[in-house]
Amino acid sequence: MQQNIVIKKARQHNLKNIDLILPRNKIIVITGPSGSGKSSLAMDTIFAEAHRRYLQSLPIELRTIFDQLQKPDVDFIEGLSPGISVDQKTISKSPRSTVGTITEIYDYLRLLYAKIGIPYCPRCGRRLISQDINKMLDFILSLTEGTKIQILAPVVIEKKGEHKEIFDRAKAEGFIRARIDGNIVELTQEFSLKKHVRHTIELIVDRIIVKEKYKNQIKRALELAMKYTQTVVVNIVNENRDIIFSSVLACPNCGISLPDIDPRLFSFNSKYGACPRCKGLGYENIEEEEEIDVLSLIPCKLCEGTRLREESLAIKINGKNIAELSTFSIDELKNFLYGLKFSSYNAPIAERILKEIFIKIDFLQKIGVGYLSLNRPSFSLSGGEAQRIRLATQLGSHLSGVLYVLDEPSIGLHPRDCLKLIESMKELSIRGNTLIVVEHDESTIMNADLVVELGPGGGRDGGYLTGVYPPDKLLKSRNSITAQYLTGSSKISIPEERRKSQKFIKIIGAQAYNLKNINVEIPLGVFVCVTGVAGSGKSTLIFEILYKALVKKLYNANVYPGNYKAIEGIEQIDKVVCVDQSPIGRTSRSTPATYTQVMTEIRELFSLLPDARVRGYSKSRFSFNLLGGRCESCQGDGIKKIKMHLLPDVYVVCDNCKGKRYNEETLQIKYKGKNISEVLQMTVSEALEFFSAVPKLNQKLQIMEDIGLGYITLGQPATTLSGGEAQRVKLAKELSKKPTGKTLYILDEPTTGLHMVDIERLLNILQRLVDMGNTVIVIEHDLEIIKCADYIIDLGPEGGSSGGYLIAKGTPEEVALNPNSYTGKFLKEKLGL
Repeated sequence: MQQNIVIKKARQHNLKNIDLILPRNKIIVITGPSGSGKSSLAMDTIFAEAHRRYLQSLPIELRTIFDQLQKPDVDFIEGLSPGISVDQKTISKSPRSTVGTITEIYDYLRLLYAKIGIPYCPRCGRRLISQDINKMLDFILSLTEGTKIQILAPVVIEKKGEHKEIFDRAKAEGFIRARIDGNIVELTQEFSLKKHVRHTIELIVDRIIVKEKYKNQIKRALELAMKYTQTVVVNIVNENRDIIFSSVLACPNCGISLPDIDPRLFSFNSKYGACPRCKGLGYENIEEEEEIDVLSLIPCKLCEGTRLREESLAIKINGKNIAELSTFSIDELKNFLYGLKFSSYNAPIAERILKEIFIKIDFLQKIGVGYLSLNRPSFSLSGGEAQRIRLATQLGSHLSGVLYVLDEPSIGLHPRDCLKLIESMKELSIRGNTLIVVEHDESTIMNADLVVELGPGGGRDGGYLTGVYPPDKLLKSRNSITAQYLTGSSKISIPEERRKSQKFIKIIGAQAYNLKNINVEIPLGVFVCVTGVAGSGKSTLIFEILYKALVKKLYNANVYPGNYKAIEGIEQIDKVVCVDQSPIGRTSRSTPATYTQVMTEIRELFSLLPDARVRGYSKSRFSFNLLGGRCESCQGDGIKKIKMHLLPDVYVVCDNCKGKRYNEETLQIKYKGKNISEVLQMTVSEALEFFSAVPKLNQKLQIMEDIGLGYITLGQPATTLSGGEAQRVKLAKELSKKPTGKTLYILDEPTTGLHMVDIERLLNILQRLVDMGNTVIVIEHDLEIIKCADYIIDLGPEGGSSGGYLIAKGTPEEVALNPNSYTGKFLKEKLGL
């Protein structure tokens, strides 16, 4: 097999005809300033081509199932293996997706419960026994005389297929009707089922009126039904209500039966196991929607958020049902499963299942997410947590000869846990895999086999190959901006003095999730960093308790803060702003210019131009989202999507506006020789110079430049922005508003996606906010940010159940000298103490 990956003339996005030779079965880090082309090279060129070639190798009938990929803009690539990308965006945000389903641990637990679970009555709690036909008959005869019933035999439950053989056999054996997916169907009529849809088929054995004289007929119907299934359904016609009987499981006290126990009974994504009220979502007020308002979620009143029906929850192992097990952290789950004792009959069954579960748990612990619980929804995970879960899933697959492309896997990791991640990546490499890692973390860079640096700037000033070296040679390079920060020749200066505060917000008795009833003082008017290992309780304290409590108090929002006793000092702030990494929009119509309202100012400016006023053009004329000024051929998109049979969808530039989004009349209006489409193609830096004489625009653009967004274009689709870029666009919007001096800003890992040179810019912005009298709280692991804080709140000592304590507080120097703080240990070295 070829020993290298060879790339010639890569031009994807802003890449400038890059030629590159990368060794296989090594760890290769791609680094450089924000917007320098790292993701364009790693994700959009190398991985995209590897994935495209793999799909092209599949039979044509399989290729139609997958989204087909466009060939990246590159002349030549060879030496690629089948590729797997682990980025910050590809995890499902569906409310049905949890840590357990993503890692597949929950699927193995479903199998374990189906095979060795002990059933109990969901009403009285007694262990269930089987019901014979006589007990079923007695119950039916106890119904009001004259009640009309149907006796059904479920022969297919929630299984995909057309099931023609089932119907052929049923008709041959004299059955006339069946209930299919809840509807009565005459078997003598022509019908067909959809092959790829799950179906439930219940043969109608008999229709009877409950009377003593029909006792023998009812008994014969039950006996016939029992020939086909161990579960019999009695439908009370007048009430349209089903009563389920089982020859295996029944409660002698309550007369309640459980259906057949198989893995589907424990799946909240199946009608067979899902709570009938919330349909397995676990919440009252959401559907399968893309957008989820996490602040306003209300647990389902029937299942109390467990997602499962009561029959599913009535089956237990060692006194715990599957929902209770799902509330355990991964670390706790391992201890519970290790402590189980099995009978000689169950032991061989359980051991095979547990072996697979333990393999997955070990990798999750190794990669630093052992504190997460299986029932944690995927939409509540941070980008770093989601990425590491996917990485752990791949680690457990024992593949070799694979190309892994990882996008900043260190996001959300404390420096201590980064070392665990690096060891896991080395394992993959030793196993014969190639790892290409987009990363800024110093320890990851120094543990790479090869470092590829792009730059020298971002956007149009980026995309050049500035260096390719092993880490030791990188440190000796005089031209490398990365090396300058790693060696200390360029560095972020420690503030000469720390701000002091006499005003505090005090959280008393914080005990949501893993917080251990702690009291925390947050000083106001200073720069505060909240630190600690992953899962130590940082987000719970700041977002679940403080932020939700503040928006509830200040804005009367309909939110549900985590459990706490009291919060003192809220009256000292008048505004709270949360700046997270969620997208600024989900379509190409949302851009940095529209989100920050720069576009509003540009449209206003163009509408005031003499040519526009003569023609009577208002500012709406200059919106690509509205009728009038936009190109109607593409409705302002600038491109058209062409569906191609068996080939990728082709996006072609609109043949009418040539990608400019506007009609010809609108484009005739020009400011300083540029029409509005040309303005949208400018980078922030170019626009800042172009609009230097327009104060309102200049102010907003200057903030975007200062925050490190100078390289992005004004009209760049929101869907192409990274999480870190989206967060900085949001911050720029907030900074452009008039400050009150009493605002509390909360940021979640704002260094995501930032090179060391960009972190310095971000710090200057945050310090400027504090200088205006505001309070900035940052949840962060980056030591460059932490060392510049006025005050640190350090939680821990570990994650999950071993976290949630206040470990250290005070200035960076005070925390650095605290022997109990992991953060202090790394900070001590950074501060040179």
